[in-house]
This record gives sequence, C-alpha cells and structure tokens, in this order.
Amino acid sequence: MNVLILGSGGREHAFAYKIKQSSLCKNLYVAPGNSGTGEIASNLEINVNQFEQIVEAIKNLNISLVVVGPEVPLVNGLTDFIKGSSDLKDIIVIGPNKHAAQLEGSKDFAKDFLNRHNIPTASHKTFTNENIKDAFSYIDEMKSPYVLKADGLAAGKGVLIIKDPNEAKKELEEMLINSKFGDASKSVVIEEFLDGIEVSCFVITDGKNYKLLPSAKDYKRIGEGDTGLNTGGMGAVSPPTFLTKEFMEKVENQVIKPTVEGLKKDNINYQGFIFFGLIKVNEEPYVIEYNVRMGDPESEVVLPRIKSDIMEMFFSVGKGTLKDHKIIIDNNKAATVFLVSGGYPEKYEKNKEIFGLDLVQDSMVFHAGAKYEDGKLKTNGGRVVAVTSKANTIEEALEMSYDSIKKISFEKMNYRKDIGFDL
Repeated sequence: MNVLILGSGGREHAFAYKIKQSSLCKNLYVAPGNSGTGEIASNLEINVNQFEQIVEAIKNLNISLVVVGPEVPLVNGLTDFIKGSSDLKDIIVIGPNKHAAQLEGSKDFAKDFLNRHNIPTASHKTFTNENIKDAFSYIDEMKSPYVLKADGLAAGKGVLIIKDPNEAKKELEEMLINSKFGDASKSVVIEEFLDGIEVSCFVITDGKNYKLLPSAKDYKRIGEGDTGLNTGGMGAVSPPTFLTKEFMEKVENQVIKPTVEGLKKDNINYQGFIFFGLIKVNEEPYVIEYNVRMGDPESEVVLPRIKSDIMEMFFSVGKGTLKDHKIIIDNNKAATVFLVSGGYPEKYEKNKEIFGLDLVQDSMVFHAGAKYEDGKLKTNGGRVVAVTSKANTIEEALEMSYDSIKKISFEKMNYRKDIGFDL
C-alpha cells in the first residue's frame, strides 16, 4: 500500500526508516519531510496544516495509510478532516481525532480526564484572567517551587517552574494578562511540583485494546548535568535502567489501563499512539502530561527497537484487530545523541555545510533540521541530526553514538557529552 507520513523532523525520518523496511509498503511519501526522508521516500511540498492539500495528495497518490508525526495538526482536527471526505472514510490514520487530541491540546482537559478516572497526577487548579486573584491565593497556599502550565499548545515552551512566590505571580500575570504564550495561556494550570525522575512510556491503541511499546528517557536541557534552557530534546535512551518490572506493572495498572478504559467510558474514539509523560516519585508513577503522538527524540530510540513489521501493527490498528497482533521488541538497548546548531535553543545560524555522515557505519543517523542545497547537505534548524546506536547495554550504545559523532562536523556544532549520565 502507499503510505504518507506527515512532519519534517527526526521522528518522521525514523518512521520512514521503519516503514521502508516493510514489504507492505509500496510507495512512501513524506510531507514536507527533510533531507533524510528525501533519500528513502518522496518528499511533498505540503505543510502539516494544509489540510486541503493533504487530502488532495491522499486521493491523487492513492494513499491507504497516513501516519501523523506532530501534535498540532491532530489538535487542529486533521484526522476528522481526512475522514470527513466521503471517499476517504476507510483510510487508516494513525493519530486521534480532534476531541481525543485535547488530551495534549488542553492541560485542563487532560487534568479533568485524569481526575475523573482516578489516575495519579499532581494536585492542581486552573485559572483565567477573571480569577487571577484566586490564583495568587492558591500560590500562597502552595509549597515552593510552583509549576505554571499554559493550557494550550505552546511549542514546548509553556511550562514554567519557579521557586519564588512573587516571581510566580509576576509570570502568571504575564501569561494570563499579557498573553505571554498567546492563546495558549488564556488559561493556566497551576500544579504542585513533583520531585522524581521522569520517563516516557508509549502505547499504540486501536480504541479497544493497546500494545506496550519500548519506554525511553529523554534529556531536554541544553547543558551537561541537565542545566541551562529547555530544548526540543538533546538525546534519549531506551529502556531507562531504573524501569524495573515492578514499576512497569504499576504504570500499566495505575496509568495505562485506566487511560484506555477511560477513553472508552468517555466515548472518545482513539486510534494511534499515546505518550505518557511520567514521573517516578518514591517508586510510584504520576502522570505529568499526555501526548497524542510519538515523542522526538524518543522515536529515534523507540522505533529502531521494534523488530516486528510496523506496517502490520498500523494495519491492525486501523482494522481494530490490535489485540491479535504481536509486537516483537529488540532486546538490544538504544541511545540517541542530537547534534544541534551553535546558539540553539536561542539564536542560531543556518546553512552550515554538514560533513562526514557518509563515514558513519555503526550508527543510524536521522535527519531533523537539515536540507540539500546545490548538492550539499546543510543545516536548516536548531536540532540538526540524531545519531542512534543499538548495543547490549546503554553504555555500549552511547559509546557507539559518541564514536560516530567524531566523524561528523559542521560549523559551531554542539551536543551534550553526558546523555545517560544519571543512569
């Protein structure tokens, strides 16, 4: 069958890499894609929010399966738009409808869902500019530090953790009154700070049943030792070594099962990935957030560890037969390190020529912010390429990735040299 992947990052290159391995895939297209997807698939000059052009491409190219990478088109209702076309009702879309995507699109919606189905999460309240004084009182009642979350999508920037109560109130004003994050901060969730270690768990569901996928831990801070500004992700490992069988049983029984059952109880039709952003506090799992798609850079360590045919998995989701599908996971561990532009996540320069990718033999290289121009591979974003390796242990996988990185260079290239340091 013909397949369309939507997105342009390392995650989408990782999807293309896996889908291309399947005998069920005839022609593979990526919109808009990047230099890496262009090497193994056909890139389409269509933005992920150009819904009409996407539907037109699906019809013209006889697409049977659509895999949606990023969250924004899902929250904006892409799945409903595709399925709303009378001749595309039977197409398989891996990504939930607009209502279900509110699990990521609205922190308030997610918190209501968690509370309604007794799923452990931080205590919290939601405020708007109309009751900002109540919000100030709530801050006064809480222990430091204070977690402020813009209710809507804010491109990963809408969460603030602040120690001083007066500064927290000042930032709250910036969010609610001065629209610091635009419409995303029309309402703000204030929640208690949970101190623990974070982990990303993933499942795929057909709306009735689910299958566990490999878990991962990503590293968001730009600097070594988890210091400095947040980024889109500087690297990831899978599986995290602290993820014991006992803890995963708690995650499944206290978080994953109640979530999938809760979706059914609430008549929320959900087909696609669920990303559980968890924190482990004193051996207990708490949900920090839901994402309605695969993570990035987690995809670059999770997808290569799926040994079974990913297209068969997607097909079973679309047909509602996931219960009978067997997913085979590689016992090898995986580690990804991102190479980023100098200055990222703040101001950085593009169009720097990238050298040495052809010399990498022991690792997979997934392109993110890269493009071909005049026959040369150049940087085209903050996060440029992800270098992923698999081995018997996390330590060996990291060593392989770092050895491969020595062969790659571009002007002002930066990367964290301590991914996995805390494990």
